[in-house]
Amino acid sequence: MPEIVGIRFKTMGKIYYFSPNNISFEEGDGVIVETSKGVEYGKVVLSNRNVDEKDIVQPLKDVKRKATKEDDDKIKKNREKKESALKIAEEKIEKHGLKMKLIDAEYTFDGNKVIFYFTADGRIDFRELVRDLASVFKIRIELRQIGIRDEAKLLGGLGPCGRACCCSAYLGDFAHVSIKMVKKQGLSLNPTKISGLCGRLMCCLGYEDEYYDEVAKIMPRYESFVKTKDGRGQVIGNDMLRKRVKVKFEGKDGSIKFEEYNLEDVQVFQTISQTLDDEIKKEAVGDIKKLED
Repeated sequence: MPEIVGIRFKTMGKIYYFSPNNISFEEGDGVIVETSKGVEYGKVVLSNRNVDEKDIVQPLKDVKRKATKEDDDKIKKNREKKESALKIAEEKIEKHGLKMKLIDAEYTFDGNKVIFYFTADGRIDFRELVRDLASVFKIRIELRQIGIRDEAKLLGGLGPCGRACCCSAYLGDFAHVSIKMVKKQGLSLNPTKISGLCGRLMCCLGYEDEYYDEVAKIMPRYESFVKTKDGRGQVIGNDMLRKRVKVKFEGKDGSIKFEEYNLEDVQVFQTISQTLDDEIKKEAVGDIKKLED
């Protein structure tokens, strides 16, 4: 199996594999590598290890060398110049009257290019802006439009749970999150309760999806009829985490009572397809469809 090191170029960015080129690396080491964008500075997040050939995107490029103190100083200076670059770019955007929101700026390692990240509704003609910025910075200019989730990842913040956003804290890539996951977990379809700072469905909704998939296979369906120690009743709810079933009983005198049972204490004897009022369903899905990727 080939030997690799895992390198990140941005905090909590995607991990890229490189050949260590017969050099031993520790996590946290700075490295200089050649990429499709040119020479870049990165940090080792996975020390030397062997991985399966199928996990590698060929060709596997070599690490050029470990970063020196001079390289670290260069990166520090590039970061210090970022605030000034952002201020100038914002002034130019206002001057050109462009409807775009500037998010971040980044100098390449060699200092020959500055990349500006922005969000906007639709396409923006920024050719004049690029020429204006190039006349100020005297280096190559790149404007890169990013999505609203990428904006949240770059800026960070606290999620509804009170902790740092997953995307900016430890997620390297965004996973697909869907309304189906929300329904499966029995959560409210209220957009304010299931969306993150980015206005999209929260990444954490996908963390337990596999568990719910497995438990759903053994839990009785909603409105199914089951046998219990107290007689026959109808399922009106499932507690997927505790694997408990809520059952409704109707007496001959018209009385109704509800009881909860462990999964092993109920036996399904008649199933009914899950029903949901069509109009309510359409309205709920319509309100939150825009939250999906």
